[in-house]
Amino acid sequence: MRERTAPRTGGWSSAAPSWLIAQFPAPLRGAAAPPLHPGAWWLWALALGTAATRTTNPLLLALLIATSAYVVATCRPNAPWARSYSVFFKLALAVLLVRLVFAVLLGSPLPGTHVIVTLPEIPLPDWAQGIRLGGKVTVETVLIAFYDGLRLATLLICVGAANSLANPTRLLKSLPGALYEIGVAVVVALTYAPNLIADVQRLRAARRLRGRPDTGFRGLLQVALPVLEGALERSVALAAAMDARGYGRTADVPPRVRRTTTALTLGGLLGVCAGTYGLLTADGGTYGLPVLLAGVVAALAGLRLGSRRSPRTRYRPDRWDARAWLVAGSGAAVAALLTLAADRTPEALNPGVIPLVAPTLPLWPAAAVLLGLLPAFISPTPRTPAVPKEPS
Repeated sequence: MRERTAPRTGGWSSAAPSWLIAQFPAPLRGAAAPPLHPGAWWLWALALGTAATRTTNPLLLALLIATSAYVVATCRPNAPWARSYSVFFKLALAVLLVRLVFAVLLGSPLPGTHVIVTLPEIPLPDWAQGIRLGGKVTVETVLIAFYDGLRLATLLICVGAANSLANPTRLLKSLPGALYEIGVAVVVALTYAPNLIADVQRLRAARRLRGRPDTGFRGLLQVALPVLEGALERSVALAAAMDARGYGRTADVPPRVRRTTTALTLGGLLGVCAGTYGLLTADGGTYGLPVLLAGVVAALAGLRLGSRRSPRTRYRPDRWDARAWLVAGSGAAVAALLTLAADRTPEALNPGVIPLVAPTLPLWPAAAVLLGLLPAFISPTPRTPAVPKEPS
């Protein structure tokens, strides 16, 4: 005899009997936590990238890469735009390889005593003084190139982590109205590569199912045309959607407000540039942070006033909750602690090459990097539970 149940209205738990619901854990029965604010992911990733610029220690840079990879593997949603992390990883490896090749072929003016190989040197004219092709390749030259290339590669990987974790559409919704036009261009640029990769994978899988070649030059040519056609169709659909939603509509504001907005925004950006330059130089450490903070406040005030010219409504706006503060704060803590460590113990974060010194892993900077793992524990990927069959 079949048990009578209530009609299915809102999920499987409303239709299943109480004894079956009790067999599943509470997190699977309740509503899933709302997604994290995309701005928090970008702040976290940019903070890790800032920390990478403060060191050339390969052990710390490898730890930063491992931290970002673990968070991406734990928190990345199942979406086409979230599959770009591997592409950025391959791009970072290509940048590192190119940096090493240029160091080997062009050499370095720094002296080195540990010669690896001596390449045939090509004589150059007098106007190319200071540049050489070939010659001695030393361990010191290769290590300097490897450290610099690995630092840039780590920065690219951190940006790839932000692209894989933050939904670009929701990020565009969170931008202030003054930056909406620029944000649309940036979001389209950021989503082009993930959508292109998803289209190529889909078309290659379809060609394999039909028994057609999907590799080689011929397969690339036959896949390229449908990919370009899909990109054109998405562009036309995006333009139609923007036109239907009144994109570009502006409101009338007094001239005084426009002038104040321009002055605050430009002054704030100049203050941010001057403060950043002061923080990066040895002599500007005293005025760098106050000027940077003043510039940020002025720029935010200008953006706030500029948003009055672009009236927009937001459907279900993303909330900046406590989890977003913790995620952004964990990245900021990593950047701040590694900046402090670079000032206190520069020899540990920037191992010497001349004379040649083996890099060591400093303990408390490494522990500071591990603070970046906090998002993996407070914002895991929401998993959809399987719908069980109704008992009979």
